[in-house]
Amino acid sequence: MNKLFPLLLAAVFLAACQTQQTRQPKSERPKESVTSTAVVFPDLPQSMEFAGTTIHLQDEDLRERLDREVLMTAYYQSAWVGCLKRANRYFPEIERILKEEGVPDDFKYLAIIESNLQQAISPVGAQGFWQFMPATAKLYDLEMNPEIDERLNIEKSTRAACHYLKDANAVLNDWIMTTAAYNRGVGGVQEDMKWQKTDHYFDTYQNSETGRYVFRLLATKLIYENPEAYGYYPDKMELYEPFKIQKVVVEESIPNLADWANDQGFNIKILRKLNPWLKTTKLTIKGGRKFTLVLPSASENLKPYNAYK
Repeated sequence: MNKLFPLLLAAVFLAACQTQQTRQPKSERPKESVTSTAVVFPDLPQSMEFAGTTIHLQDEDLRERLDREVLMTAYYQSAWVGCLKRANRYFPEIERILKEEGVPDDFKYLAIIESNLQQAISPVGAQGFWQFMPATAKLYDLEMNPEIDERLNIEKSTRAACHYLKDANAVLNDWIMTTAAYNRGVGGVQEDMKWQKTDHYFDTYQNSETGRYVFRLLATKLIYENPEAYGYYPDKMELYEPFKIQKVVVEESIPNLADWANDQGFNIKILRKLNPWLKTTKLTIKGGRKFTLVLPSASENLKPYNAYK
């Protein structure tokens, strides 16, 4: 052991000398990429508007609950940047449908807190932008079978969500409580208020998920409508553009969707991208049913990719 120690020491010294010889002077080294993230968090407003209602935020409990959701939403950067990109593509259609159905425009933010504007699937079986469970989807005429799932049809599911919201508001007569009912159900909201002898969401103790639900939506509205205040700059992002599309009504079965798409001048990948409610390789139409397929118009971003041109 004692004889080996001088040899080991010499080897270490030699290696150090070689490293020193090959190391570049500091001035000649390539510059490292340095990034810093500044935490930007403006004060909450004293009040805000939602669905035509002024919500006063001087109450300590309301402010702290909203503050929590703004913090958790604003600083989940990867999710929020993706959301801003997708909103540029999908919000115009959602806004149009909300207006046509007579639902306040602020409910477009419900699709963000439900799915982040993605065709999400929850652990309990809810699907789509609006996260319909199978039983509720059937109540609102969204068809589900081995070939299709209209919960993933953006237009139809958005109209179904509007009908649910209008039905709930007809009972509760309050858009804030209607928002809570989208999570808890109308009966659940009524039962909570009944046994607690309250008459509004903000005065009612709810389970953790419903108790946060309205505040998550309010936080989303605050950040989306003033993203620069929270450190996001959509005008500097590569936002996703709305698809340039045309719609075709189909009255006869399509036995092979891939062949059909190729005959239209594109491919099944693009067909499924525009119609995510199509689940298999065919579309069977019975009983005089009709389906509207979304197809690409003259748009470069929807043409088949030619890897060899």
